[in-house]
Parts: sequence; C-alpha cells; structure tokens
Amino acid sequence: MATSAKSPRPGVFRFTVTEKFAGLRLDQYLAENSEDISRTLAKRLIDIGGVHLAGRRVRRCSQLVSTGEDVEVFIDKQPPTPMPLEEERILYRDQDLIVLDKPAGMATQPTPARYQGTVYAELQNLLSDPRRKGQRPSIGMVQRLDRDTSGVMVFSIHKRAHKKMTEAFRGRNIDKIYWAMISGRPQNEQGAFCSQLARRRSTNLVVSVARGGKPAETHYRILQALGQVSLVEVKLITGRTHQIRAHFSEAGLPLLGDTAYGGPQMINHLNIPRQMLHSRELTFCHPVSGKKMIFSASLPDDFSTLLQHVDGSLNGIDV
Repeated sequence: MATSAKSPRPGVFRFTVTEKFAGLRLDQYLAENSEDISRTLAKRLIDIGGVHLAGRRVRRCSQLVSTGEDVEVFIDKQPPTPMPLEEERILYRDQDLIVLDKPAGMATQPTPARYQGTVYAELQNLLSDPRRKGQRPSIGMVQRLDRDTSGVMVFSIHKRAHKKMTEAFRGRNIDKIYWAMISGRPQNEQGAFCSQLARRRSTNLVVSVARGGKPAETHYRILQALGQVSLVEVKLITGRTHQIRAHFSEAGLPLLGDTAYGGPQMINHLNIPRQMLHSRELTFCHPVSGKKMIFSASLPDDFSTLLQHVDGSLNGIDV
C-alpha cells in the first residue's frame, strides 16, 4: 500500500479489478494497487475528477469496485487540488453574459485529469441556483483560452445569448487583443502572419500547412523592444487553437516560456513560469441589447515581474 502523498508522474494509470479486490472503496482500491498513489492522494484525484470507472468519471471515494471493471487514473502536471475562481476575477455579469479575468494555470474546460478547478466547473458552481437542485446552469463556451494563458474571456449564460455570441465569434465580429512577450524582435514594427493551420498528430502541436488546414490571420505591433525580448500587442482576426503561439514560433520569435513551441524557459537567470500570453482586451456587441462593450484585464503579477526583470520601463504604457 502506498504511504506517500507525493503525486506520481503525469500520465494515465490503468487497472482492471480482480476478484481479490472486488467490493473495496475506490480510494482504497487505488491505494492498494499502486505504490505511487496513497489513500490521501487517491481521494484528491477522485475529488478533482481524474479517476474514471468503466469509462465514466467518478467523484465518490465511497464508490465500490467490482470484478472486471476498468479503472483509469489521469494525472496532469498541476497540483491535485482545484484552483478557485475568486470573486474579484468577475469583470462583468448580467442575465446573459459573464466576463472573467482568467488566471494562468486554470484550464477553461474539463479534461480527463480534472473537472473541479476548471473555469467551466467554477462557473457551474457560481451560477447554480440552490432553489433549483439538479438543474444545471446553461453555459455557452463561445471562447477558450489555453490553460497557461491569462486574461479576459466571455461566456454566454442564457439560451437567448448562446447563438448570437457563437455567431459573433465565428463571424469575426469580436475584437480580440492579446499581449505577448516574445524571444527576439520582429523585423517590422508591425505586421501580420497568414497561413493555414493544422494539428500535427505526432506531436499534437499546431503548424502551418500548404493545404488542408484552417485559415489563420494574426496581426501584431511592437509595444516595446527590450533587447533579446519584445513586448507585442497581437490582434486575432481568426481564433484558431494555438494560433499566436504557432505563428510567432514559425517566425523564429517564440513566446517566452512556451517550451512546446521552442520558447526559452529562462531569461537573465530567471525561470519563466508559463507561456507569456495574456488576453488583454475584448470588444463586442451585447447579444441582446446590442450595446458595444469593451473589457480589459490588467497584466498579472508574473507577467509584470518578468517585464521588470528584462528592464521593461513600458514608457508610459498602461498595464
């Protein structure tokens, strides 16, 4: 039986229940069958939603296992505790929309490794009506940010808003502005990347392809050149997965901390905690009232700290 609460390496652990262990609680079964998973850790993994029994996510430690059942344990690189969404992260809320300042490190939607601590799960908890038990709130995921991307994002939270917000994003009727710290300096003060992007199965990364991909257009301008680093403002014309990360990497200007796309993990002897990408501003028309709305999110501490570390004076730029 495991006795340490230290999390095992990220990955997927699979078991098939034998007759010897049939009837055990799920948390007890995991602790009995893995030297890497203690009873305490098993409870944490079950609680966040990383344990699946017979192909379905199970979040009850007391669930009993049966002979022949398959048990899968998904472990990601994050701590086995849910990240909360603090109230101050809510930038705006009405009956139709909710706008958030997403923290870096929080996944937008559930993954096999976790349900609790994702933006979607936190919104479910936030919007649930205690007077209507069992009725799940209606949440439209019209926008997604990578787990390690911070900043402003919007969700529709009423059925009458879902379609219009989805159409607005698909029809490019929303202005999306990002700030990024990149390695190097673009040749031009402003420019654009245009290509077709597709996911490469062998690496699960997004790359530009000659044909068969989805059109992607990224505009940028340099806000400040900082020697071996540049702070750039990026405007997305399209919204493809990993679009900014892929385009700047292919231009030889990978984002700081974006090791998947070739970005440096350290600069001036300082470790870079994540990909330095921040959703700075969203501009759109309200799906019901039609009113123009503009929301912005200040730079998070890790971003500001890194800027200061590379001597970023910002020259009066409002952060």
